[in-house]
Amino acid sequence: MQKTVLNKFLRYVVIDTQSNENSSTQPSTAKQLDLSKLLVKELKAFGIKDAELDENGYVMATIPSNVKKKTPVIGFIAHVDTAPDLSGANIKPQIIENYNGKDIVLNKEKKINLLLKDFPELAKFKGQTLITTDGTTLLGADDKAGIAEIMTAAEFIMKHPEFKHGTIKIGFTPDEEIGRGVDKFDVKKFGADYAYTVDGGALGELEYENFNAASANITIQGNNIHPGYAKGKMINSILVAMELNALLPVSERPEFTCDYEGFFHVTHFNGNVEQSSMQYIIRDHSRKKFEQKKKAIKDCVDFLNKRYGKNVLTLELKDMYYNMREMVEPHYHVIETALTAIKLAGIEPVVRPIRGGTDGARLSFMGLPCPNIFAGGHNFHGKYEFVTAESMAKATEVILNIIKLYAKK
Repeated sequence: MQKTVLNKFLRYVVIDTQSNENSSTQPSTAKQLDLSKLLVKELKAFGIKDAELDENGYVMATIPSNVKKKTPVIGFIAHVDTAPDLSGANIKPQIIENYNGKDIVLNKEKKINLLLKDFPELAKFKGQTLITTDGTTLLGADDKAGIAEIMTAAEFIMKHPEFKHGTIKIGFTPDEEIGRGVDKFDVKKFGADYAYTVDGGALGELEYENFNAASANITIQGNNIHPGYAKGKMINSILVAMELNALLPVSERPEFTCDYEGFFHVTHFNGNVEQSSMQYIIRDHSRKKFEQKKKAIKDCVDFLNKRYGKNVLTLELKDMYYNMREMVEPHYHVIETALTAIKLAGIEPVVRPIRGGTDGARLSFMGLPCPNIFAGGHNFHGKYEFVTAESMAKATEVILNIIKLYAKK
């Protein structure tokens, strides 16, 4: 199984599927469909007859039940796109067999190294097979590791009719990395009672809490006057933007927060004296604190408009997704089953809140309770991303364990 999941992963990561937040199409980039089409072809080759890619870029497939009793219909979901944060093209994965537990040279020419002092968790993988980047791109384990694991589990089930299972649904989505992964996902058509996204991080992780999330886009209209004659007239939009950022609490930035602590994160800035724009993402696990953070940024904008003039700053505030916990906990068996499945694989479960979001968060509010299980990767969205073949094999085992457990219910 380890060899199978590794081979699939290596085949998928070399396909550029980067999404584009500035695109208005669905999916945001046509190249995501290159992988989606391949997945449909492979699913059909396994013998899964109804595998299809729809007009919105969603792959859906069904493995029919082979048990007589009625069991819950369980879905497994992963996303095909990779993050816009770093290039997803020309990925050249490096395979390090029997890793020696020492620093890893990613790119000798550019002097880019994966260092133990920066990533001490590397020591835990001594003796395993590591897959890393070449230091110039991301790897794409987020979420092609999840795809490879689901596909490996599906192939195993189709090759082993003695493996007992209820009806299984498989779904692959586009554009998760830009927050649009389930914009047009048809929950009713998918047909699962419960599902799991395979989009988590390190071995053993199980997540059923995530951030409440909002975006804040702020435009600042300045007044550019010749600096020699600017007194009492100029409004430098860059300085107004700096002032706004300074009004927000420094301790509530991503680099100073962890666990359940939320943050304000400025992600983009573009500007000159005449006009500037800035974008924030706002995150908090607590819905109450989330609403307080949204109010805080609105209050900052209102305060500066009073200082510099009405409508100098305009704010577009938009909720993105909410904490799935309130929708998942009433169906606690999906969590208990995953915990048992992880333990059966010989792994100690690690239950923690997601400091981000998944397709599962939005799906849970669309009527499909959907916690998140580990895919095995580390350092997502950057050049230091890596995954181990052993972790991917264990994630596949957990998927199969979940299916077996529900077949016995």
